[in-house]
Amino acid sequence: MAHTATQTFGGFNLSARIAILVASFKEAQALRAQYNQTYSELQGLTDRELDDIGVRRCDIKDIAREHVYCS
Repeated sequence: MAHTATQTFGGFNLSARIAILVASFKEAQALRAQYNQTYSELQGLTDRELDDIGVRRCDIKDIAREHVYCS
């Protein structure tokens, strides 16, 4: 019994590869926009508001990144 492993990358069609590249770029832009929004909203909070929710100002970048890219 012979097994073959095939991996399709949109075929060998150049337009399919370009479409995949464009879709990946748009997804990356959407994620970056969501990161920027989350970061801006957290930065806009006062130190007291951040303290109330248990967030240190120095952790805002990490929180925004985890919220967008790790969920």
